[in-house]
Amino acid sequence: MSDTPIAAGWRAALPAAVRPYAEPAPLAAFFLGISSGFPFAMIGATLTTRLAQDGIDKKAVTAFSLAILAYNLKWLWAWAVDGIALPGARRFGRRVTWLWLAGALTMAAVIHLGLVDPRADLARTAWAAVLVGIAGATYDIVIDAYRIELLSPEQLGPGAGMSQYGWRIGSVLAGSIALLVAGSGGWGLGYGVCAALALSAMLTGAVMGEPQRHHAPSRKKGLAELWVSIAAPLADFFRREGALLVLAFILVHKIGDTLSQLAVRLLFNDLGYSNGEIALWDVGLGFWAYLIGIFIGGLLYARVGLTRSVLISLWLMAISNLGFAVLAAVGHSNAGMAAAMAFENGASGIGGVTVVAYFSALCDLRFTAAQYALISAAASLVGRLITGTSSGALIEALGYVGFYLLTTVIALPGIALFWYMVRTGLVERSIGSAGTEPPPPQPGG
Repeated sequence: MSDTPIAAGWRAALPAAVRPYAEPAPLAAFFLGISSGFPFAMIGATLTTRLAQDGIDKKAVTAFSLAILAYNLKWLWAWAVDGIALPGARRFGRRVTWLWLAGALTMAAVIHLGLVDPRADLARTAWAAVLVGIAGATYDIVIDAYRIELLSPEQLGPGAGMSQYGWRIGSVLAGSIALLVAGSGGWGLGYGVCAALALSAMLTGAVMGEPQRHHAPSRKKGLAELWVSIAAPLADFFRREGALLVLAFILVHKIGDTLSQLAVRLLFNDLGYSNGEIALWDVGLGFWAYLIGIFIGGLLYARVGLTRSVLISLWLMAISNLGFAVLAAVGHSNAGMAAAMAFENGASGIGGVTVVAYFSALCDLRFTAAQYALISAAASLVGRLITGTSSGALIEALGYVGFYLLTTVIALPGIALFWYMVRTGLVERSIGSAGTEPPPPQPGG
């Protein structure tokens, strides 16, 4: 979408550091992020709080995080988003029609989860959570591909930042609205209201249209077309120099952070924090700290470049886990919770810009959906597997202090691996066409 004179003049009046975030494509990434963030929150923190308040056993609560594994398995069907044209694709575009379908499925799944009662049927609740995970993961596939193809290479950093702004706002809205509405109208109404957050990306697709950098896959017939859709994205990625090292970094870089965050609401519940305190310090203060972190991440990315900014953010995310160990040792403390949440969210915001920009740049524009699905799914796979299978037992065995010290230690291998990749020049050589190819010139431009 081209600029209007009014929009261009408005952006020119902004400070130079802010101006890149106000371009049409990064602004669109913000609204895409809202719809990306809310389903994850509905089966993450919000469902954990709901189950804990219903008196569900800790081990059962943490096992529900396995529903989020759909986000780690989404690469198995991401090829369909690249290779299958839905009805209406010729008129509205492949990415846009997939946005509308995946958004509608996500809304339906979230509403269904809100209608089940965990105390009456825990198994049905688990299946409902899995459905939200599958629908939300599919929506994520389409949103990520649309975002990467909408942005030019120089906009990947600002676009990652705006996407993270939207993601956090979507997750915060989902968490806060669900808690507040459920307090007076029940969880069913809370989830139903939150389902409307899926509309943000659907409307963005309608306004922005099909991205200029979208590469339709080459056409083959029958089983040959199916095989190319599935195998070609993986083959392209693994043919690159150092592909296994890059994949190893993707797998291990976020273990500590994922393990820490999916259990943090259990810590708050056991320390006796009320819903109001959680909403104020975790949701409220954490939200603003994250926004500040994103802005700092954008400045850091612009000032020191991709490799150094990623390395700094990895250290900050590892150190942030120590704050929860201190909070667990101190006990119920609003000041302690505020400090822990401010540092953790600030570090996550910085990493959300730098690491997401790097992962986006890794993609080949012919296979954006499939490759970014593989990358983003792998990014927290190990941490979620550990969380869903043993985090409850680890907390009971080590206590919260020992548990959060462990999450700090296991973040160190990812830092060491990225440092090695920087020293050998592998980071720069791993960049794909999404990080280098500009959008085609517009007619008359």
